[in-house]
This record gives sequence, structure tokens and C-alpha cells, in this order.
Amino acid sequence: MSNSEARRFSPSEIELDRRAFRLARKRKSTLVAFISTLAFAVFAWFALVSSPGWPRVEQSFFNWETAVEAFPAVIDGLLLNLRVLFFSAIGVLVFGLTLALLRTLRSPIFTPIRLLARGYVDLFRGLPLIIVLYLVGFGIPGLRLEFLGRIPVEVLGTVALTLTYSAYVAEVFRAGIEAVHPSQRLAARSLGLTYGQTMKLVVLPQAFRKVAPPLMNDFVSLQKDVGLISVLGAVDAVRAAQIEVAQFANFTPYVVAGLLFVLLAIPTVRAADYVTNRLAKREQAGGVL
Repeated sequence: MSNSEARRFSPSEIELDRRAFRLARKRKSTLVAFISTLAFAVFAWFALVSSPGWPRVEQSFFNWETAVEAFPAVIDGLLLNLRVLFFSAIGVLVFGLTLALLRTLRSPIFTPIRLLARGYVDLFRGLPLIIVLYLVGFGIPGLRLEFLGRIPVEVLGTVALTLTYSAYVAEVFRAGIEAVHPSQRLAARSLGLTYGQTMKLVVLPQAFRKVAPPLMNDFVSLQKDVGLISVLGAVDAVRAAQIEVAQFANFTPYVVAGLLFVLLAIPTVRAADYVTNRLAKREQAGGVL
């Protein structure tokens, strides 16, 4: 490229001034935000520690020695939560997508299947998760079916979580599938693709991109709700913390368990924010979703 061409495509002085102004304004906004956040944090901290009951609260909820003693048991329980989360997430994705596909079948012959899928979604979206846990965790063993044998509590908890969250995820998938313009299906069918090929190659890839942010949010909720399996007697992080609380007569193990769940959720929350912002920018720029 010659010097004249380089000057032609290089930014003008006015554009360079604009960029410098925007950069300076951005740095100033960042500095102001940092100072205001720090000032608020310092004020909140001093207001907390200067309250009359802070010494007792600190001893009961933020005791370092108790936290160190309880940490191994709580982390062992968290491993159980992670196993339940892994299998529940897989089950929710598979079952939820299946329900969504059943609800989008258009032929009149599939009307009973659509009604059953819709009834399932309405039922489990309305039932509180803790009731589903009780029904599955105590109802299935209560049937005393010999061919099932003794079902581990974590398996029952996984089933209950899958049943409940599949109803929510099914609606998310259905919304994504129906958001794809009908012309996409018609174009695919005109090229000779079958219904299954059209869904697999044309509709579902676009639907997944559209519903990625709400799916990530559902996964964050699932991460927190795996702690509810403790109501069935599973020694997860919450139940382990409860045992340690009874042993030490101190509530610090609950704080330890809560912090572990927060640390577990933060990467997923940040990933959800990243995906949401990235898709929003591509949409505003006119990119392919």
C-alpha cells in the first residue's frame, strides 16, 4: 500500500480526537464507579461492625475455626450436589427438548400427544419443587416395587429435579422453535428435506442460539435447587452443614455451604451474561443469530 493510500484509509484528526475523548470519558466513568463502590462498601462495613449485636453475630456466623473444621464435610457433600447437578442437567435438556418437539407437532393425529405434553408442562410448572421431591423421594419407595430394589436418595432427587425443570426448559425450547420463521421450514422442505432433517439441520440450530441466555439462567437456578435434595435425607452440602451446626452449636457451616454454592454459580452467571450480551450485540449489528 502506497503512502497516499495509507493516508486515505487512516482516521482523520477529528476521528482521532473523538476516540481520545471517548476513551477519556470511559476511564473517568470507570474511576468514578470504582470510587463510589468502594465508598459504599466501606460505609456498609463500618455500619455493620459498629452495630451492637455484631460481636455475637460474628461469633455465631463467621467463626474461622468452625469454618475450617466444617469445610471437609461440607465439601464432601458438595460433591454429591455436583453429581446430581450433572445428571439432572443432562436429563433436563433431553427430556425438555423432547417435550418441546412433541408440543410443536402440527398434524391433527398428534393432538393427544400434544395435550399430554401440555398437561405435563402445566402440572410440573405449577407444583413447587419441594413437593415434587417429597412425592418422588417418599412415594416411589413407598410403592415397594421389588424390581426397583433400594433406590439411592440421590437418584430420587435427580428424578424429581429432572421432572420439574424439564417443564420449564420445554417452554424455553418451544419458544425458540416457534421463533424461527416458518419460511425456514418451507424452504427446507422444498429442498427435499424430511420433517426430522428440517428440525435437526435448520430449525433447532437457530432455536438453540435464540434460547441460549434463558437456558443458562435455568441452569443457574438448577445449581441452587440441587441443595433441596437434603430434605430426602441425602448428605449433601446443606445436610452436612446442618450436621456440623449441631456438632459445633454454631451457624458458620451454613455460611460455608452458601459460599460454596455462590462460587459454583458465579462462572455460570458470568457465562450467561457473556452469551446474552454477545447475542444482543450481534442482533443490533444485524449479524446472524
